[in-house]
Parts: sequence; C-alpha cells; structure tokens
Amino acid sequence: MSFLQRRAAPLLRPSTASLRCRRPSSSLAAVLKEHAPIDIHPEVQDALAHGRPVVALETTIVTHGMPYPANLDTARSVENNVRKAGAVPATIGLIEGRVKIGLEPRELERLADVHKNAGVVKLSRRDIGPAISLKRDGGTTCSATLIFSALAGIKVFSTGGLGGVHRGAESTMDISADLHELIRCPVGLVSAGVKSILDIGRTLEYLETLGVPVISYGPTDDFPAFYSRRSGYKSPWRVDNPNAAARVLHTQQQLGMSNGALFAVPIPESYETVGQELQRAVEQAVAESEGNGMSRRGKEATPWLLKRVGELTAGKSLASNIALIENTAFVGGQIAVAYSQLAKQRHHNVSPPHVAHTATSPSPASTPESSEDVDLPPAKLVVIGSAAVDITARADPVAGTSRTNNNLHTTAPGVVSLTAGGVGRNVAEAAHRILTSYSKDLSSATALVSPIGEDAFGQLLADETKQVGLRTDGLIRVPKARTAVCNMVLDGAGGLTGGVADMDVIRTIGAAKIIDVLEKHQPTMLAVDANMSHETLKSLVLYADKRNISTFFEPTSVPKSTVIFPAVAAALNTAHLDRAPITFATPNVLELAHMYQEACASPLELTAHRYWWQVVDQMALGSQFRLELDQLARQSAYEGESAPTGNLSFLVDNGIAQMAINLLPFFQHLVIKCGERGLVAAFRISGTQAESSAWATHSSNIFARQIVSRSPSGQNLVILKHFPPIQVPEDKIVNVTGAGDSLVGSMLATLSQNPAAFGTPESLDRLVAQAQLAAVYTLQSEHAVSPRLSTIVDL
Repeated sequence: MSFLQRRAAPLLRPSTASLRCRRPSSSLAAVLKEHAPIDIHPEVQDALAHGRPVVALETTIVTHGMPYPANLDTARSVENNVRKAGAVPATIGLIEGRVKIGLEPRELERLADVHKNAGVVKLSRRDIGPAISLKRDGGTTCSATLIFSALAGIKVFSTGGLGGVHRGAESTMDISADLHELIRCPVGLVSAGVKSILDIGRTLEYLETLGVPVISYGPTDDFPAFYSRRSGYKSPWRVDNPNAAARVLHTQQQLGMSNGALFAVPIPESYETVGQELQRAVEQAVAESEGNGMSRRGKEATPWLLKRVGELTAGKSLASNIALIENTAFVGGQIAVAYSQLAKQRHHNVSPPHVAHTATSPSPASTPESSEDVDLPPAKLVVIGSAAVDITARADPVAGTSRTNNNLHTTAPGVVSLTAGGVGRNVAEAAHRILTSYSKDLSSATALVSPIGEDAFGQLLADETKQVGLRTDGLIRVPKARTAVCNMVLDGAGGLTGGVADMDVIRTIGAAKIIDVLEKHQPTMLAVDANMSHETLKSLVLYADKRNISTFFEPTSVPKSTVIFPAVAAALNTAHLDRAPITFATPNVLELAHMYQEACASPLELTAHRYWWQVVDQMALGSQFRLELDQLARQSAYEGESAPTGNLSFLVDNGIAQMAINLLPFFQHLVIKCGERGLVAAFRISGTQAESSAWATHSSNIFARQIVSRSPSGQNLVILKHFPPIQVPEDKIVNVTGAGDSLVGSMLATLSQNPAAFGTPESLDRLVAQAQLAAVYTLQSEHAVSPRLSTIVDL
C-alpha cells in the first residue's frame, strides 16, 4: 500500500472515536488510526466540533426496559426533552456491529421493535467486543453509554436509573459495571438515583470507595430512590441549578480528572404519591426473584424485575419510569448547555476573547466586527475574500433511477440547509482548523478579512465564524449593504445543478480598508479569492510585492479566474525574473484554460510582455522535456492500478502541461485541480535558489510521475509532478462544493508554517497528501468545511 493510500484509508470509513475514556482528542485520533466501527451522527459531530451542548442517551431502556411501542415513544420524547433544553441528543446503540453515536429514526425503530428484532442484545463493557465482531444489534447500558460518551467527548449522559450493588451482593458479588465506568469516564451521569431494586446504601458506600462524587440535584440532599424522591439516604453534596452542576464537571476537567460524577435528580413531585405503592411492589418482586433464582442470573435480573414490578402495579411503574427519564433528560440538557457555556469561557480565557459586534448607531463608514480583538497576536496568514451564507437545497434521489437528476424543472422533496460559506471564509476556516490541530497556540494564526452587511445574515456569519474559533477582527461591517448569499441547488448525488449568488458586497470594500488590516498583521502569507474587484487586487498585489509577502490566488470560477490579470500586468514592469508577481495559484483545468487564453489574447497581452519572454528563455525547455512529458502522459492517472478513465494523456492532449508552463512567468507555483484525475503541480525555481535547491539533486522519474528540467546554466529548474487522486466511492460523497476550498485551506496552513514546502520532494508530497485528505473529508461532509479537519494532523 502506498503512502497516499495509507493516509487515505481512514477517510473512506465513517467518523470514529476512541474506546479509551480519556481525553477525547487523543482518543479520537487513536480510533481513527485503528478504523474502529463507530459512526457519529452528522448532527452530533457538528455540535461537538462547534462546542455546542450534547447529551448522551442509552438504549437498553429501549431494547430491554419497556414494552413496544411505549419504548419507542419514550425514546422520541426523551430526545425532544433534550432539544427543548437547548442541547443535541446523542442516542447510542449498536446496529449490525457498528456503534452509532446518534441514531437515525429508522435505527431507533429497529432497536425498539424487539418482536421483529428478537436477537438484540444488552451491552455492557464485557459485551462490546463480541457483539461488534459478531455484527449484532444492541442496546447500550449505562456502562457502555459512558464509554462511548467519553470517547466522543460528550460531557453529559441522562438516564433513568444507575446500576449498583445488588441486594445480597455480600455473598453473590453482583455489582453493576456501571459504577466502575464512572471512575474511568469523565462524564456527568444524570439519573433518578439508582434503581430501587438495588441495595442503595451499599451502592453509595461503593461509590464513595471508588471516589465518584454523588450529588443530589434539587432543594434537599436526599438521595432519590428511582420511583420515590427519598431513599432514606443523604448525598454528600447538593446543587440546585444546572450552572452549579456544570461547574462540578468543568472543575474536574480543568484538573485533568478522569472520573465522572453522579447527579441524582428526584422524580417529579406529582409521581411521589404512587412511589410508596411502587416500592412495595419492588420489595415483592425482589423477594420473588430470590425465590425463583432470577436474582442470580446476572444481567437478566434487572429487566425481569422491572417487568414484574410493572405487572404488580398494573402499569403504574411504566408511567413513573417514563416521567423520571423525561425529567432527567431535560435536566441533563440544561446541564449540557451550562457546561458548553463554561467551556467557551475557558477557551476565551486561554487566549484573548473574540468579542462579537455590539449594535450601535449606524456609522457612515464600514467598521470592523470587533474592536477588542486587538489584543490577539498578529496573524501569519491573512485570507481576503468572500464570506457568504450558503443556502443549499439537495434533492432526494428518486427510487429506481440514477442518483443524479440534472433536470429539476419543478420542486422536489429533499433537504434545505443554511450554513456559513463563501470561498474566502471556507478557505480560512479550513486553514484555521488544520493549524489549530497542529497546536492550540496557532488558534489565532489565521485572519479572515471580508465585508458583511448590517443584517441578519451578517450577524449569522459573525456568530458562525466565532463559533469555529476563527478571529472576527477582519470582518468589516458595511452599512446598507447586503451580506453575500449563495443559493445552490444540488442533485441527489450532491452535484451542483444551478443557483444564484449575490456577492456584490465583496466589491464594496476598498483596498485602503484592507491594507489597514494588513498593516496590523504584517503577514507572511496573503491569500485572495477572485470575488474582489481588479482594482483592489492590484493594490493588494503591489502591497505584498513591496513587502516580500507571498501571495496565493484562488481563481474561484472560470469567469472570475482572470480578475487577477490587471494586478499581474501592473507588477510586470518591476518584477524580478526569479520571483513571479503571484507566488501560488490553484486553478482547475477549466480555469487554467481560460487564464491561458486570456493571457495570450486579452488587451493586456501578458504573453507579449518582455518579462514573459525573458522568463521563458531562462527556463530553456527543449526536446528532452517534451519527450519526458510524452512518457508521463502514458502513465495511469491512478496509483497502483489501471485507470478507469484512462491515463495522463490529458496533460498533452488537452494542453494542460503546456498551458501551465506558459503561465509560470506570472505564477511561481501552480497547483492544478484535475478532478477525478488528481492534481498537477507545476513550478519554477530560479537563481541561487535553484543551485541550492533539493530539486537540483533530483532527476525526472516517470514512474514517480515527476519531470525535473534544468536549464544549461543550472540556475533555472522547472518541475512538473502529478499526484494521483484519493479514490472515494460514489456513495461516500455527500457534497462536492467545498472540497476545493478545503484543499486550498490545507495548503495555506502548511505554507504559513513552512513557506519552503515546495522546496523538497518530501515536503511537497506531505503538503499535497494532507490537502487531498482535507478535500476528501469535506467531500464526505454536509458542511462547507468538514469539522474533521480539526483532527487531520493526527493522521
């Protein structure tokens, strides 16, 4: 398996996380490397990636705790209660040997209908490995749910009742595995105490021995007894609001403690009166279990006891059971919301805060989104371009047809989503996520400079930018302007079929305002997209050239790809032969063709300029280069196998290589996006840098897909290298619109830390491999930029 294939392998599987109940980031990385069979629901993944509150929910109550369909109705109600509290529910279960952190409705129904799915198992820690390997369905107990909550980074788990020390455990040694997981997993477990069929006193003693905090949640320190608000025992600690509970968890997190905490929430008072009757039924059921031997049958005992209590109480216990789990779900949601707010405050205390724009009286001039971000250190990477709200409508595939449907002349069922986007913003977010994965010290190393309107869409962009951790001091409010909005319609395969883009606001911001921001940062890398006016781009390119700042141009689209040419033309008269006006550019093949045609035929006549002729003469490409290019064109476009769509002949037949070489006088490095045929890098190294470059010791290697051409003087190198694509199955592709932005953002992250990344074959390989991984992550995500980029360094 090649280096590229090894790096790509984890991406062709769903999101995963770790089975170690330690720090979530390192656990997630470990599981990604091990290809663990874990799927995180996109809604849960997005919430975790953005620091939004999530509450874990178990499924043993669905599979073994209640009759159908009450179990399904309760599961749905519990999820709704979590949402009412402002959090995202993550119901955890096992489907065909894959752990699901967050269930789809059909998956929840599958687990609930135990008549059709009689083989569903009850999962504790000991059962996880066998059940997964045998491809079973399963409901997670408290212990298994704690494990998967911790590995996913979920801080709050709501359930009905915790397992504990069984009656007679002094002789049977029957103690629930739930208790031990609370010392391994840093999760707050919210329950109505422990199940009343257990020995509550010994359970509390055992928790004390283990060092697990037991905290009553409410007006008294009474420890609840599941169906009753009082068990006769007291908790050592008490809190009476979600903020206080969240602070307990937050403090343990700050101290690096690996244990969780038990929050005991009493059943609603309206159910207290029936509690005594239920408790009598519990005592009778326990006595019966001891008489018939059920109490000695391990994990079968609890479901039997709960069922028997239900029979003895004519269903009253079921109503109480539902009420207490709905109550703990809502309280858990409140605690999760409070914890999320504390975690964000902690993040802001580690580095100076990103303060949101505060509404004031309208100003006639555009103003930065935040004035307090001045305390942040200067950004090494500044991305200037569009920030837009993306409204995406994706049609559902039509049964019995191909996945694509390119003739949508009417409305169709599907999904409509609203997210933060825009080429510049997407690129900045991708770079930020990857840089932050390198080191938390780089969390402010990327600055996005973009105008937004004083409208609801503008506020949404500011909030979403802050939410992902990007600094907001480069967002510039423009009075009476409309925030950029891009409305896209996708077919059932995720391909773009059409849309409308309202991007005029980007052209309302002049170069002077942007240069004020650049003066503040003095970056080493300046990236621009093609949404700005050519006058603004001209000023920015000249500014960067005078200060020796590397420039990176993302063409954005075919019509916009040549907007940079007036800036190039303005720089040619003073440009040094060893340094092109633009340092990096990333066109696709269509944009490359358009740029080449305009360079040759537009009134600017770039290829007629003396500078162009001088650089082409210095490159001195001759017959040997053409011979090697013909040999390269016969290689497969894919690595290690025959190409399903042919070889690299398109490099010659479509003139890709020739057009790239002719544009190198204007763009020092070109990375050409060739879609399913991979990437092509074309760049030149001149002067003393060529003599000392690592490339000077390398020769053309057709099997390595690279051509290295030296001029007779040895002072000019031209390198052309093809990088095979990472092949992604069609059914794994979710959205194709943001992959290129993630690829560019990854390159910028690398170049901002290593400006000489193109200087050696090894560092270039690493740059491209990471960029391709970033693109694949986003191909498989509903988001414009996949949250998984935040963990890409761990691969």
